[in-house]
Amino acid sequence: MVYQANEHRYGAMTYRRCGVSGLLLPAISLGLWHNFGGVDPFENARAMVRRAFDLGITHFDLANNYGPPPGSAEETFGRIMDEDMAPYRDEMIISSKAGFRMWPGPYGEWGSRKYVLASLDQSLRRMGLEYVDIFYSHRPDPNTPLEETMMALDQAVRQGKALYVGISNYDPDQTAEAIDILAELGTPLLIHQVSYSMFRRLPEEGLFRVLNEEGVGCIAFSPLAQGTLTDKYLEGIPEGSRAAREGTFLRPEQVTEERVTRARRLNEIAQVRGQSLAQMAVAWVLRAPVMTSALVGASRVEQLEENVAALDNTDFSPDEIEAIESALQ
Repeated sequence: MVYQANEHRYGAMTYRRCGVSGLLLPAISLGLWHNFGGVDPFENARAMVRRAFDLGITHFDLANNYGPPPGSAEETFGRIMDEDMAPYRDEMIISSKAGFRMWPGPYGEWGSRKYVLASLDQSLRRMGLEYVDIFYSHRPDPNTPLEETMMALDQAVRQGKALYVGISNYDPDQTAEAIDILAELGTPLLIHQVSYSMFRRLPEEGLFRVLNEEGVGCIAFSPLAQGTLTDKYLEGIPEGSRAAREGTFLRPEQVTEERVTRARRLNEIAQVRGQSLAQMAVAWVLRAPVMTSALVGASRVEQLEENVAALDNTDFSPDEIEAIESALQ
């Protein structure tokens, strides 16, 4: 059956301006880091992309190495684009990244012009696209001049293979330098993608200030702290969960008793707010003035719908903020 998007898809979603640019992003974006690889059921991935778009999510975030195996998430997304989403391409923001190891040898990772531009070409082929909307440097390269990496991003825009550029996992000083270099090149930095959650507050220590002062947008990945800010781990590690599976970034030893105790306290606050812990965690991330979007993952449609429902209550009273800070101690 041919997919037809929900005609009311833009009615409930909130869209936020990305920094001082002309681009609006949905308050919640869909990340394809997990559950879209070659080892995952295609029909489930397809259902999540369709439902996301029907809910007003226009931004789909990928990277060259997402899978497993690396590259397969882009291949899955390319198939979904071809079979379902091609008529809606101009209503979509599709992003990809280069930085982590993608192929063997000296040109398969980090930030050289050789690697960055070759990786983008490969990503476009896998997704069957002429361009991506946002192309990121996925991590800083300690052995390549930052000018070289930023010039590669600038070249991608000038070649028509990307509309905007972003960076991810850069510290405040590296971010400020990247902003200056790109401004001089004439391709301003659009957005910084950073790990941020109630359990990871590092961006508050300088990065947010830089982004705010320079008019750069911000998108948070792992706002649910790899699932530990959901009700999934409140009673331990369930069978089949991310922490129980091999080959994932969340290891069992990260689900500590201390973290579980904090999550239980936070869950009590969420219940008073009429939200699940996951919904409150997403809403909390979005409270930051510099935050453009929260990047959520999902393993099934119901999880995605729960996350989007966080937008029903994104306001926090001073007492709630104080209670959350106390629960995190």
